[in-house]
Order: sequence, then structure tokens, then C-alpha cells
Amino acid sequence: MTPAKRVFDIVAALALSLLLLPLVLVLSALILLRDGRPIFYVSERMKDPVTPFNLIKFRTMTTDTQDRGVSGGDKAHRITRTGAMMRAKRLDEIPQLWNILRGDISFVGPRPPLRRYVDLRPDLYAEVLKSRPGVTGLATLAFHRREEELLATCATADETENVYVRRCVPTKARLDLIYARNRSLCYDVQLMVATVFRRVPLRKRRA
Repeated sequence: MTPAKRVFDIVAALALSLLLLPLVLVLSALILLRDGRPIFYVSERMKDPVTPFNLIKFRTMTTDTQDRGVSGGDKAHRITRTGAMMRAKRLDEIPQLWNILRGDISFVGPRPPLRRYVDLRPDLYAEVLKSRPGVTGLATLAFHRREEELLATCATADETENVYVRRCVPTKARLDLIYARNRSLCYDVQLMVATVFRRVPLRKRRA
């Protein structure tokens, strides 16, 4: 990560934290009143192939001590009413501003993977995680909807795991590596704006 990108992350994260503080308080109260504690969901993710960190989100599901892997159709029954509302607008990711301030992630980059997938594909993630993970990115914009469609049809945890590893991980990695070849502060801003308006930006790809 360049110094300019880090400064941009800190300034933007501080500004958004202040701006979104009333919304954070409202969402926290809704979760507490409707669904109880905990308000936040903390998940171990990987900053690079060997360094884990705790990613923070608003809790959108009922808790399950046996939970593992990514979310698919097998977990759909656990999504709360408040959680569904937050997921539709990606409001559950607002607490990740704290992760940005800590330097765990950036605004833009590959989504931070679970350790299990890094262990399964160390060769792939050794390249992908040369870029600091992010809240959004090219893979998020271009493939997130398709990923949700693929995983929504999965009825068991094993099926979700197989579909994610075989069909989602390689596609997202290709997009993450395209981002890595084209990354710049201007491109990051373009991707952030595109995330707000949910449109994939067009950009000439370098070989």
C-alpha cells in the first residue's frame, strides 16, 4: 500500500465515521432491540497469507457455534429481518471503518478471505493478497451478484463449500489480479463511487 493510499484511507474513514455515527447508533439499537446481543459479528480473516485479523460487521444472522465457511442457501434461514435490510444496502459493513483505521484493510482491494480458503489455495492467495484487502473492489462489483446467485441454491454447508471453492474463488482471484495490474488512487476512487451506484466501471485492462 502506498503512503498516499493509506492517508486517503485514514482521512476518508474518519470523515465517514463522523458522518455515519447517527446511523451506527440507530442500527445498533435496532439489532439490540430486535435480535439481542451481540450487536457485532467478528470473523477471523487474512490480511496476507500468514497474518490474520478480526473483521468487524454488524450481526445479520442468528448465532451458531458450529458456523463455518461462507454464507450460502444453507444459512438463509438464519438471516434476521434487520440483517436482511442491512445486507440489501451493505450497511452491515459500516463497522469495517474501524478495520480501515487500524490498517487491517483498505477501502478498495480484494475481499479478505477466511483462513480456510488461503490454506486451500496458498498459491492463488499469495498473489491476490499482495494487494491490501478492501471493503469493495473490482471482484466485488463485477461478481458479487453472481456469487450470491450461485451460493443461494446450495442446500448444505458442503455444497456451499464446493461451489465457492470451485466456481467463486478462481473467478474473484482473476478479477482481483486485474485490479492489481491497474490499481491507482484514482482507480480506487472510481471503484468506490461505482460501489455506491452499483455499477461496474469500465477500464482498459493492461496485459
